[in-house]
Amino acid sequence: MAEKKAYPLRISAAVLDAMQAWSEDELRSLNAQIEYVLRDALRRSGRLKSKKVDPVDDPDE
Repeated sequence: MAEKKAYPLRISAAVLDAMQAWSEDELRSLNAQIEYVLRDALRRSGRLKSKKVDPVDDPDE
């Protein structure tokens, strides 16, 4: 399993509310949803090349 690091995140209330609703729709925790969205953006931009990053409760993968 990949090492996890804690990182404080400042985020607007509107974005946080939208992410919370999205995570509930997909039956993920808010933290898992944020990590999923970040990982997907990194993969699409070609910045995440390694498959060594473990999926986070992602039923679609």
